Amino acid sequence: MSVQLDTAVLFMAFNRPATTEKVFDAIRKAKPTKLYLSVDGPRRDVEGEIAQVEKVQNIVSNIDWPCEVKKLFRKENKGCKNAVSGAISWFFEHEEMGIILEDDCLPSQSFFPYCSELLERYKNDLRVAQISGFNYGYNNKKLKYDYIFSKYAMIWGWATWRDRWEKYSLELGNLDEVKESDQLSLLFGRSELARKLRQFDRVKSGGVDTWDYQWSYMMLINNQFTIIPKNNLILNIGFGEDSTHTSGKNLYERLLLEEIPKIDSHPDYIVQHKRLYRHMSGNTGIFRRFVDLLRSL
Repeated sequence: MSVQLDTAVLFMAFNRPATTEKVFDAIRKAKPTKLYLSVDGPRRDVEGEIAQVEKVQNIVSNIDWPCEVKKLFRKENKGCKNAVSGAISWFFEHEEMGIILEDDCLPSQSFFPYCSELLERYKNDLRVAQISGFNYGYNNKKLKYDYIFSKYAMIWGWATWRDRWEKYSLELGNLDEVKESDQLSLLFGRSELARKLRQFDRVKSGGVDTWDYQWSYMMLINNQFTIIPKNNLILNIGFGEDSTHTSGKNLYERLLLEEIPKIDSHPDYIVQHKRLYRHMSGNTGIFRRFVDLLRSL
């Protein structure tokens, strides 16, 4: 890119120097003028992790372009749930809107201007909760527009606004009330609704150390949408034994890292894309295997 990126970027990392370096190199090419760096602290009972975290801190501290930098390097380990949600809250204490990347989400270069343009376009439209760079393999050949809308949260390379994040509840405080109202049955079939509620119950009870189900929950109860790009702008390079939630075989190894040189075609409406919904709800396509993976966590 010939000019610097004006949109602020939050980059969150932990203990994986190899993937961190690849993602950070992509950020370096984009040259954001404002960069927020969050690195969770090491677990003292994990051999060698102190050294790994220090390597990660050194990688992300190597900033060789004009840039305003803020750092949140934790001394103690907060875990996935609190480290990620806390870093995003810290980010939005300073920024109205911004791009969020984790250390295993490798972006193409057009991901950055794509997010910037859509953050500005939809900043006052509360129907849109987030902009995702990831397309799960949905067939995009017949899509009329450069992006479509989904009710599913996508957090492998994304962007959002402070006022959307302010509605986020880490502990799902009103889950019992929402379940009693039965309003989510308007959005899902019986089996998918049951699966969603089991997931949310596990989060609320502390049975799973994560932050992203809570974001998905916030979107659902506020009837909000994710923007999904026609082309896939993110690759998850974190599959492996050292991963928190993506250990084992890479379910998306056939996906390519693509570009959207320019957004030429904006949708005329904001509604759930029907075929995308079928693809991602598990009836067809690669997302079925992703759902199975999540259910096994």
